[in-house]
Amino acid sequence: MILTDPVWLEEPFIQTTNYQLDAHAQLDFYPCTVSEENISTAVPHFLPGQTAHLADAADWIPAEAARGGAATTYPEYRLTLRGASHARPAGVAKPAAAPPTRDRADSEIHVLPVQGNIYMLVGAGANMTMSVGRDGILLVDTGTARQTDKVLTQVLQLATALTASPAPNKCVGLHCPSTPGGWTSPSINATISSPAPPKPIRYVINTSGDADHTGGNEKLAELPHDSPIVAVTFPPVTVVPTATIISHENVLTRMSQPTGAQAVPSGALPTDTYHLPRYKLSEFFNGEGIQIFHQPAAHTDGDSLVFFRYSDVISAGDILSTTSYPVIDLERGGGIQGMIDGLNFILDLAIPEFRSQGGTMVIPGHGRLCDIGDVTNYRNMVTIIRDRIQDMVRKGLTLEQVKAARPTADYDPRWSASAYTADMFIEAAYKSLTPKKPVAAKATATKKKH
Repeated sequence: MILTDPVWLEEPFIQTTNYQLDAHAQLDFYPCTVSEENISTAVPHFLPGQTAHLADAADWIPAEAARGGAATTYPEYRLTLRGASHARPAGVAKPAAAPPTRDRADSEIHVLPVQGNIYMLVGAGANMTMSVGRDGILLVDTGTARQTDKVLTQVLQLATALTASPAPNKCVGLHCPSTPGGWTSPSINATISSPAPPKPIRYVINTSGDADHTGGNEKLAELPHDSPIVAVTFPPVTVVPTATIISHENVLTRMSQPTGAQAVPSGALPTDTYHLPRYKLSEFFNGEGIQIFHQPAAHTDGDSLVFFRYSDVISAGDILSTTSYPVIDLERGGGIQGMIDGLNFILDLAIPEFRSQGGTMVIPGHGRLCDIGDVTNYRNMVTIIRDRIQDMVRKGLTLEQVKAARPTADYDPRWSASAYTADMFIEAAYKSLTPKKPVAAKATATKKKH
């Protein structure tokens, strides 16, 4: 049996044990609550060179081989230790290169049903989250600008299929609702009615100010003029506003003062911001409450997590990714400790169905759909690398020395296959962990009287 897993294995793993089917086998029932579902923020591990039993194997296992990896499992690896070139064993395929994380102009938008009212849109640059229902459409992030037309087409098609098309009334009998005194009934009306236009996009939530998260803000926030909304006034009136764009206030501040040559259009800027640690929509939307949590100093200083409480889905933005190391934007207030705090907050908010699997689903900024087990593995990786780099910082190592020590070596085959390399992650983590030198005060001349 050969196992192929592009997520956890560098190359196909040949399983050498033979199994025999037992049609009468029964699994024992678990009689108690499993304590491991209560995820701790502590990640136990040994720092490089400080493993308790490292000295026992130092005479017969070289340090480089002890760090592991698929290549070390083959007898031919001994040639590498002797200085000879190591050829890949015959019949073992070379790991496929990871696909680029940036979107292409010709890429398609794919829709993945998550659970409840929530759908995941992939292919617009960054992952998008969509809530669709009787109240309209809510989007978390809007992808890149050049993918906006495809996103809008896909969103309206999905909304039409789910909420706008009439459905025949299957109720039969005296207790079914009908129109008294006429030949029509709900069944006939549903059959002969034209499909109603889908409800428009009512809300857009930006998890950060990155261009692949806000590029479609302006166009997706425009409501068609034939889709009026009944405003909550006395008496109620129909209005045609633009969709409400919500973000943390730091996102608006940075988008309003761009450093590049091209300014952000006013229609793409957030219309509503929050400054507290958490924010919630003032009413149920599509049958559920929606909460937004600010995660300071993570990917940037304006990151938001969006929690759909009834559907039990968290949209994590760039705090979580399954395609690369965490992208830390130091210039916009990001930091590795904030990334870990954000991941721990997701773990605290999420509830697994059983043994860290299922239950609350988490949509990352890039990559595949996750559950609490995936978030835990990612959190552990970031925490372990943080501890390694922090230990080197305390010992006074320079950035180049830390890079040469390769604190990410055992994780590179899995996480360094994207445009955001291990060296870029190490540099960002090192700078965010290095204490900033205080600014020297200007000396003031004093005159002494004699």
